[in-house]
Amino acid sequence: MLEVKNLVKTFGDFTALNNVSFTIPEGKILGLIGQNGAGKTTTFRLILNFLKADEGKVNWNGHALTQKNYNEIGYLPEERGLYPKVTIENQLLYFAQLRGKTKKEIVPKIDEWMDRFEVKGKKTDKVKSLSKGNQQKVQLIATLIHEPKLIILDEPFSGLDPVNAELLKEGILSLKEKGSCVIFSSHNMDNVEKICDHLIMLKNGEMVLDGPVQQIRESFGRTKIFLESHEPLENLLHLPGVEKGRLREDGVTELTLSDPEAGKDVFQLVTKNGYISMFNQQPPTLEEIFKMKAGDSHE
Repeated sequence: MLEVKNLVKTFGDFTALNNVSFTIPEGKILGLIGQNGAGKTTTFRLILNFLKADEGKVNWNGHALTQKNYNEIGYLPEERGLYPKVTIENQLLYFAQLRGKTKKEIVPKIDEWMDRFEVKGKKTDKVKSLSKGNQQKVQLIATLIHEPKLIILDEPFSGLDPVNAELLKEGILSLKEKGSCVIFSSHNMDNVEKICDHLIMLKNGEMVLDGPVQQIRESFGRTKIFLESHEPLENLLHLPGVEKGRLREDGVTELTLSDPEAGKDVFQLVTKNGYISMFNQQPPTLEEIFKMKAGDSHE
């Protein structure tokens, strides 16, 4: 279990982190979101002891991280770094050996991980001969092949197409099932929503959201309605509590409410003649919440 307690980090007069705390139990995934400069990478660097905190502490299973514990960490920095003239196999062996693994332990896993991430190339190929996407996969394998107990991923989905992003998610979830703690940052709210057990949003170094994803969404109220009805949109927009709406190209009417209770009046109106094929009242998406909180200056 990773425990981050009351971290504070300043650079001169600038406060990069202010009293940030969270816990990641074994086998759980935490998503860290926020605009550029919010403090995400600083948080990672403090956990890894690349930076010293002004205040607060980081504990792993009840104690400060030791050198042995650092060998159990998989870290993918936002700035990628591979040796272009080294083969895939030698690259993966080198990074695994830095984590205390032996050649005997790692060699049998290289083909398995290359197959899992569908790397286009042979393990004897030099990294520079690979496409950018396949180089990124090799970097991800180097992060995960030693099956770390704590995995820290800084924008891991950056530059990946949807198919390869899905492969990465499967790789992360497979290690979660084995009990690994995972923390990652991402600007893709869809990825965060699908795989996170817990979410934290930073703004100007402070925590402005903290909780399970669905709980956070529900806290904003069920202010979104999606429906299929022959009721004209202008009639719906005249209802009290309906803030705005639009008719999408797929025929679905999407409404935003200022008051979730207005959903009852919308439902009564669109069902006055009986059955309709869709009526779904939901909280705002994580993407919408992110935009709200990122633009809110009154936390």
